[in-house]
Amino acid sequence: MVSDSELKVVVLGLGYIGLPTAAVIARTGARVLGIDVHQNVVDTINSGKVHIEEVDLDGLVSGVVARGTLTASIQIAPADVFVIAVPTPFGDDHQPNIGYVLRAATSLAAVLKAGDTVILESTSPVGTTEKVRDLLAELRPDLKAPGRGEAGDYALAYCPERVLPGRILVELIDNDRVIGGITPRCARKALSFYRRFVRGACVTTNARAAEMTKLTENAFRDVNIAFANELSLVADTMGVDVWEVIRLANRHPRVNILQPGPGVGGHCIAVDPWFLVAADPENTPLIRTAREVNDGKTEHVIARAAALIEETAGPVACLGLAFKANIDDFRESPALKVAAGLARGFGARIRVVEPYANALPHEFDGTGATLVDLDTAIETCSTMIVLVDHDLFRSVPVDERAGKAVLDTRGIWPDQPRDGRVAPALRLAG
Repeated sequence: MVSDSELKVVVLGLGYIGLPTAAVIARTGARVLGIDVHQNVVDTINSGKVHIEEVDLDGLVSGVVARGTLTASIQIAPADVFVIAVPTPFGDDHQPNIGYVLRAATSLAAVLKAGDTVILESTSPVGTTEKVRDLLAELRPDLKAPGRGEAGDYALAYCPERVLPGRILVELIDNDRVIGGITPRCARKALSFYRRFVRGACVTTNARAAEMTKLTENAFRDVNIAFANELSLVADTMGVDVWEVIRLANRHPRVNILQPGPGVGGHCIAVDPWFLVAADPENTPLIRTAREVNDGKTEHVIARAAALIEETAGPVACLGLAFKANIDDFRESPALKVAAGLARGFGARIRVVEPYANALPHEFDGTGATLVDLDTAIETCSTMIVLVDHDLFRSVPVDERAGKAVLDTRGIWPDQPRDGRVAPALRLAG
């Protein structure tokens, strides 16, 4: 077995998963080369800095870059292990796009050699790892591809990440891993790599089962969130506080309802279920409906907030743009969609508070909306729309909200006054 200090690893894609993964591997002493198509990302990392917000990532990257175990480049180089961690978006038709994965595989094919291990971590439709195998076989006919009736010259496996933003560095190490090989031998080869830095259990299976496991995990969560969001609509119609209902219902020993919100965001839960629907549309009505409920909740919040704004005067504070609390990730964010929709309708009346942004995203271009800090919003805005449960927003005491109209889509202010200064329905789920 190659020692940690001799192991060479290439990580393709230096985003929210790729960069933390590269840094964690580099901390073991392995020589890690991170590949990204954006020169500014490469330059930032090589200077010991980070381009994304994640707890403790800046210190880790600074340390491994200083020790020389992590470098970044736009050019691929030979290695012992290649980890693909590029995006897998979907189009307007909700069909998955694995183009970035196939381009990454094409890039590494040029330097692939016998004995190497290739691992796909990107969330992918079932069968994607096999497509990578077929592409590598086409590009490198001089190497025997695994799973074609004989032992391959290289190993190929699928191992999805399953981490929570804000805890990525911890969960990359502590969480269990599902490692799916094109062959059992491939799975064992990938297993030996993950055992170098993962403390959680590493369970081997085949590639297709591992691919579907990742999609299943996020579809499960999406369906459960959809129940909470649909429940919030029913409670709103009936004039009931949905968070009170959920709190009481969850006292049942076999009930655990999640929390509603303005929709579902992020590159996992808001995207991955569509991969299952696209693969088998006839047998996924529940998964499709959950996606439609969660997307529909965002449109409902926009309409509810717009009605409130029309009934009030003065500036309006939209609190948060990220898809979840205490991170700077805006991918598929329902909060961003709500705030941008309101900005297009109400222009300069909209003030956006997002502590993890230095400027408004392009969705606000030409709207007249402005980015302000929380204190300014409290001082100047008579209406507040809570879209993200950042800790900073939770810290606002009731007296600073006195007299304001509040639409709280996250349930962070249960003590919001109901004494006539705020209409009772306005603290419901949106």
